[in-house]
Amino acid sequence: MNTASKLGAYVLGLAVVFGGALGAGSAVGPTPAEVPAHVANHPAVTLAKSLAEGGGGESGAGHGGHHGGTTQQAKGDTPAGLQVSQNGYTLNPLTTPVTGQPMDFTFTVIGPDYKPVTTYEVEHDKKMHFIVASRDLTSFQHVHPEMAPDGTWSVTLTLPKAGAYRAFADFVPQGGEKLTLGVDLQAAGDFQPEPLPHVSRTAMVDDYTVNLAVNLVPGQSSKLTLTVNKDGKPVTDLQPYLGAYGHLVALRAGDLAYLHVHPEDSEKAGPEIVFYAEVPSTGDYRLFLDFQHDDKVRTASFTATATLADGHIPSADHGHIH
Repeated sequence: MNTASKLGAYVLGLAVVFGGALGAGSAVGPTPAEVPAHVANHPAVTLAKSLAEGGGGESGAGHGGHHGGTTQQAKGDTPAGLQVSQNGYTLNPLTTPVTGQPMDFTFTVIGPDYKPVTTYEVEHDKKMHFIVASRDLTSFQHVHPEMAPDGTWSVTLTLPKAGAYRAFADFVPQGGEKLTLGVDLQAAGDFQPEPLPHVSRTAMVDDYTVNLAVNLVPGQSSKLTLTVNKDGKPVTDLQPYLGAYGHLVALRAGDLAYLHVHPEDSEKAGPEIVFYAEVPSTGDYRLFLDFQHDDKVRTASFTATATLADGHIPSADHGHIH
């Protein structure tokens, strides 16, 4: 059975709640006997069947997903996107990652009928949003693959270093609910993890300086204001990117629980871009802002810490991450 989903509340525009509820769902469709053997025996299909029958999801180290006005979260208050399979849909990578050079990364989404999904809704100008981040949160890519008629998605990716990565597929199957599925990728080679970048309210990218004003408090809507300047002057002619003046993705340190938010409606093209989000726990979050100016998309990144209303961060034995 599909588990219930909770819709994240809109707050002063597009406020995204990080942590609704959507669990690993059962597959709905033909019985295995009705599916061709080469499809029924595919590893991704086998996993989807196992989950549909009550097996556990792929936990990895956590991941979550959403963009737009809703957020899904797994049963047991697990942040959305921590699973490779959910509601009968399974993310199925087809490419073995390589390091330091462009590769044609391909994947499919196996549907409730155990076949690759070929029909999707358009969300924020795209049918598929694909996010790839290194587990140490020092590398981040937000790309948009192209789909072949058989349901195979492909995109050019370059993984900058060896190590562990998390990939998120953010999509809406036609006639279905928004999903974000996550899967771990391993890039072979010598790997030395880097520490989480220190907490900072200022990010530099090319000639741009982006300032962050935020007070993240778990369980309540938090306002995030990002101000874009170029060469010391406010940028007031930001260009729409995927239907908005900015895209913000937040990944929780430790498990990479995923939040994709969008700004409140505004007719002003900068310098401020305002978001609202509700984080599920105290702790550190890595924030990635995509914005477009002078016909180029740039990404500014920050580390922010969510604390209780009194500024306190509970110790680990009091449930640092829920």
